[in-house]
Amino acid sequence: MADRKSFLLRVDREVLDAVQRWANDDLRSLNGQIEFLLRRALRDAARAPKAGPAVSHHANDEASASAGDLSSPPVSDSESS
Repeated sequence: MADRKSFLLRVDREVLDAVQRWANDDLRSLNGQIEFLLRRALRDAARAPKAGPAVSHHANDEASASAGDLSSPPVSDSESS
């Protein structure tokens, strides 16, 4: 497992509450959700670390990643026409 480092993060209460709700929806811890979002942002910006495989803390992460872009919601049939 990768070396973990703790640090203090100051964030607006409304942002934290929104990320907590998202984490709950995805069945992740708040910490896991923040790490997921940071990893996705690094990947999308082509700045992801090169060493070692990405660590997934959620069963659906691997399936979602192999299915395509994680940042776009699924498109329904009525929207795709």
